[in-house]
Amino acid sequence: VQLQASGGGLVQAGGSLRLSCAASDRTVSNNGMGWFRQAPGKEREFVAGRSWNGGTIYYADTVKGRFTISRDVAENTLYLQMNNLKPEDTAVYYCVADASSPYFRASGGRYYWGKGTQVTVSN
Repeated sequence: VQLQASGGGLVQAGGSLRLSCAASDRTVSNNGMGWFRQAPGKEREFVAGRSWNGGTIYYADTVKGRFTISRDVAENTLYLQMNNLKPEDTAVYYCVADASSPYFRASGGRYYWGKGTQVTVSN
């Protein structure tokens, strides 16, 4: 399966962006999906994840209350709505599908990775 993320860009602090991730087929329709990010010089970190049906959703503490993950099953697309963006949110954001679970594991799982999309938040 191929995952294509889009929607990144340059935004001022306090602004919003919505990332999208289109899956090439329905191989992962019943799998958990989520987002990771990697800032320059830092390790990749978990951002948000949801189970295949949305029954379980969770966020990193650093984005809780500002980011919302959602999924359009019909369109086979995952979204990440990012509000009140901060300079520390600057990173490459990756769409990820759990390769073998209907839930999304924030670490230790086997994943399908998409190409990232750059998000830059200026002061």
